Amino acid sequence: MDELLEPAARRRFTGVDAVEEALERHAPLPRWYLGVLGVDPEGQRQGWGARLMKPILDRADAEGLPVSLETVREPNVAYYRRHGFEVAGVPGAGGGGPVCWVMVRPPQS
Repeated sequence: MDELLEPAARRRFTGVDAVEEALERHAPLPRWYLGVLGVDPEGQRQGWGARLMKPILDRADAEGLPVSLETVREPNVAYYRRHGFEVAGVPGAGGGGPVCWVMVRPPQS
């Protein structure tokens, strides 16, 4: 693979490995993954995001499993923290690739 990518592209590509490493270190499998969550800007700050996450978080808690996610928007970090997530790693920071906050929420009792 190294011979196929220019150095800058190789650095960005290895950021994917850093995401996986952060997840394995802080939330090994099995775990739930919160893939895509989005609320139209006009509907934000009305509880829609929390309502969308609730069934997944409830099920993960019932199964005693952590939940992971990634976000590329720094303002989202504070939002997810309010729902029990903590930053597990920030691949790409200082490496030239896109910055991505890897977050994990341990099971809640």
